[in-house]
Amino acid sequence: MSQGFRRCALACAWAVLAFGATIAHAAWPDRPIRIIVPSPPGDGSDLMARALAGPLGTALGTSVVVENKPGAGGVVGSEYAAHAAADGYTLILGNAGSHAINAALYKTLSYDPVRDFAPVGLICTTPNVMVVNPKVPAKTVAEFIAYAKAHPNALNYASGGNGSSAHLSAELFKMMSGVQMTHIPYKGAGPAVAAVIADDAQVFIGNLPPTLAQIKAGTVRALGVTTLTRSPELPDVPPIADTLPGFETVAWFGMFAPAGTPKAVIDRLNAEINKIVASPEMATVLKNLGATAATGTPDAYAARIASDVAKWKKVVAAGNVHVD
Repeated sequence: MSQGFRRCALACAWAVLAFGATIAHAAWPDRPIRIIVPSPPGDGSDLMARALAGPLGTALGTSVVVENKPGAGGVVGSEYAAHAAADGYTLILGNAGSHAINAALYKTLSYDPVRDFAPVGLICTTPNVMVVNPKVPAKTVAEFIAYAKAHPNALNYASGGNGSSAHLSAELFKMMSGVQMTHIPYKGAGPAVAAVIADDAQVFIGNLPPTLAQIKAGTVRALGVTTLTRSPELPDVPPIADTLPGFETVAWFGMFAPAGTPKAVIDRLNAEINKIVASPEMATVLKNLGATAATGTPDAYAARIASDVAKWKKVVAAGNVHVD
């Protein structure tokens, strides 16, 4: 066989392989897609995933199923998704807790919260909000700080679990205000808010979406939001930063795929999710949840995650925060 013939045969073989790969990518998706939610039903990630699943399935021409895998502040679901096949059929709707705080908080995990995931795109941002049981005699953040300092370690703060954004937001609050409170972790934001309503815990600094209905119903009292400006959904609630200059935590929710997922799949998902998030229908859904739509590229999303990881590493170190 001549050298020229061998080169021609090799080129043809590569062409066939490339064509097959193109067909394989073009066929995606040809079966249902799962969105893993690393938190219980009713949490912010769950609400966002369920709002997105229907229109995303329509856009992709397949069914999109939401599967809750809660536990350990997002570790259980994230671990499952990190070890899933990188074929575009398993995604995870992560958040600032599962994919930024955990990267700062945990020294040993069976996966890397950053390296083992491919950012697909940001979906929305929302403030955290500081709420208290109505029995707490404080109507402002300043009054709460004064009351907490007069009663050191008498107040419990609830979170959706060790390492959750509510946990670290409260630790940041303690660090900047000098108050002492006891942490009580619950299995999700829903049970944490219920604990504040029942007065088993007195304060919660967590995501707005699972809290908004209770604020409007008056079963908890909102003292402050964690963004530097007021939330359109809570225009009468001032930023905590008005009392503690520089205090800021922004909750975000976005889609990830296991690392190694084909770029063509990531790009298609990013394009479709951006269209859905920018639609008037989704704008209404997000507004009702107290969230603000956010679109962008996978690279921009990755940069946001890196910035958050650096921030939370400082909080963890300064507050000597550890997972109990």
